Amino acid sequence: MVQVQNLRYTPAGIPAINLVLEHESVVTELDTPRTVKLQLRAVAFGAMAETMARQGLSMQAEFEGFLGNARNGKGVVFHIQAFSKT
Repeated sequence: MVQVQNLRYTPAGIPAINLVLEHESVVTELDTPRTVKLQLRAVAFGAMAETMARQGLSMQAEFEGFLGNARNGKGVVFHIQAFSKT
């Protein structure tokens, strides 16, 4: 996680948090090593949002969830459903 906003609540009273996740790895493409870096907007709701609010920015983890459209229709947002620290 490279950015975590403050915990907020939806109009229905559900905890929500917006984050930015960062990924970096080396993969092989056409027999050549390639460094892949990516920052991705993410969101978590409910108990997962409360848990994410307590984590540190430098936490390394594996996340599970799904991709959806951003509310404004521009780009994608990763909806976090589970994570485990690595």
